[in-house]
Amino acid sequence: MFYSHLPESSKQKSILMNPRTDKLVRRTTMVATATASYFLLTADYGAEPNALDPIKNAIHSAERSVKEFIFGSEKDSPGK
Repeated sequence: MFYSHLPESSKQKSILMNPRTDKLVRRTTMVATATASYFLLTADYGAEPNALDPIKNAIHSAERSVKEFIFGSEKDSPGK
């Protein structure tokens, strides 16, 4: 079984966990992991190029796309 390496008391606790609490813990863990990953990948590691630059550029491109989708592009603004 999945919990075969845990003591019997731990198996019972995890099986008897409230489903709503379990769902909340799982979602919180996913959000925390995604947030930590985002900050680690977009951190400024200095002027030297590194292996994370393509990932960082893709994240920034996606950010710009979402902002343009939600707020409209600067080209579409009537004041300019």
